[in-house]
Amino acid sequence: MRQFGARIPAIGTPMTIHGIALLHDSTTNKSTAFTQQERDAEGLTGLLPSAIETLDAQLKRCLWQLDKKDSDIERYIYLMQLSDDNQTLFFKVVASDPARFIPIMYDPTIAAACLEFGEIYRKPNGIYMSIAQRGKVKDVLSNWPEKDVRVICVSTGGRILGLGDIGANGMGIPIGKLQLYTACAGVPPGGLLPVLLDCGTENEKLRADPFYLGLRQKRASTADLDSFFEEFVEAVQQLYPKCCLHFEDWKGTDAERLLKKYTNRICCYNDDIQGTGSVVLAGVYNALKITKGKLEDQRVLFFGAGSAAIGIANTLVAAMELEGLSEAAARERISLFDLDGLIEPLRTRLTPDQQRYVHPHAPTKKILEAIASIKPTILIGVSTVGGAFAKDVVEAMTKLNPRPIIFALSNPTDKAECTAEQAYAWSEGKAAFAGGVQFPPVKLNGKTYRPGQANNFYIYPAMGLAIFATEAKRAPDALFVEAAKALAAQVDHDGLAKGMLFPPQKDILAVEVKTAVAVANKVFELGLARVDKPADVAAWVQSLLYKPQYAEPAIGRH
Repeated sequence: MRQFGARIPAIGTPMTIHGIALLHDSTTNKSTAFTQQERDAEGLTGLLPSAIETLDAQLKRCLWQLDKKDSDIERYIYLMQLSDDNQTLFFKVVASDPARFIPIMYDPTIAAACLEFGEIYRKPNGIYMSIAQRGKVKDVLSNWPEKDVRVICVSTGGRILGLGDIGANGMGIPIGKLQLYTACAGVPPGGLLPVLLDCGTENEKLRADPFYLGLRQKRASTADLDSFFEEFVEAVQQLYPKCCLHFEDWKGTDAERLLKKYTNRICCYNDDIQGTGSVVLAGVYNALKITKGKLEDQRVLFFGAGSAAIGIANTLVAAMELEGLSEAAARERISLFDLDGLIEPLRTRLTPDQQRYVHPHAPTKKILEAIASIKPTILIGVSTVGGAFAKDVVEAMTKLNPRPIIFALSNPTDKAECTAEQAYAWSEGKAAFAGGVQFPPVKLNGKTYRPGQANNFYIYPAMGLAIFATEAKRAPDALFVEAAKALAAQVDHDGLAKGMLFPPQKDILAVEVKTAVAVANKVFELGLARVDKPADVAAWVQSLLYKPQYAEPAIGRH
């Protein structure tokens, strides 16, 4: 298999570009690491300082420069510029300390970056497809230089993090997601394409913003969006037949509808639905190791009933079915509560997915009343309502359960239903807690708790690596349950004793690769691979990983 993202050829092979163009192409630029022989042969002499440096020396300079930045948004801008200038060095920096740089490249800094996307914009870094280009989608998509795209992360910017509809400003998300495919799981970057489908925005403030880069019109109708997206899907299948579509941050109703439409037709998945479901299931598996409970015995109450809640609920149902429950019995153990109260038979205007979780209950708009009635063992917040899990909510869960499982998953930080410190303090250290952002360690009564982050980056890069390797035809829910099991298995007893529900982020590459190997094996088991199964799947996956290192000196003849 061709190694994407390694454009510099072997020694003696002519370069396809020459001179200063080498320095302006992020995939070929080695900057001060070009040898003198390369500089002479490729027309670079005089275009660089005299010193010839190693990649490690360049890394040290970048880390020094990053330390001089005053804020994470400034560090984000620096890293994006570095990615534009020197792809290898960018990934080398990120790989040097993933726990430090993931929160800068993605949550929580990406929220601020998206809000300021028009102001900090430098290069496009992907395809911007306007709904005004209907009828020409294939032509527009074919302008992308890579002709063997394996994963497209596509968004309409309709529901970005906890920010809502930010239109074309949402492009920061597909760019960041795919960078984490490579940074966290070694997926070769050349086969990854960020796409923003610009269908307008309902955000009047953005439409009036002089720096806004998208269409200054209201969002297209559902019928127009579906027609536009169908043309896009057909173009992808024709141009990139091995490509998987990763849906990201679509408006909830669009996300659910389009996933249902395409999941059995093409290789696709929705990270907000299936990725979220998978990472939360992994956290639940490990929380149950702490509480000594069984999945099929749990009662789950969601605060929030959008696509994320539905995705998690559906994944929990699939996992419960694997443990012997019927689908109906599994669904009965899951209840949804939104801004209009508990979802019960008298509620109207429910989506088909929400209706699957309607159970006989007295109507209530108070979360405490719902807790008293349902007696949940697990409380999951996906509401983007900051502070919704107040002290009385956590105390109510603690009275019902010796070890309550409380996940406050909304992000960014100010949208979290509660903090880790609050969950531990109000439960007297009894809660098994996970957040949607990485909270710092909490000291309580002489013990230090290390809260986990139920962030999808534990799942989707591994999923991308497995799909890239196997050239999977589909991405069914079974792959996401398998990913959850593989992820959960990587937290040891000592970690669980500290409250850790997810592996340390510093080990993210090893964690993702192990998860990807498990998923790849499941792809082969289900008969969904387009390639033959190798004798050693783990070794084979390792051989495909992108490594942030410069190619050997390439001397061209012109």
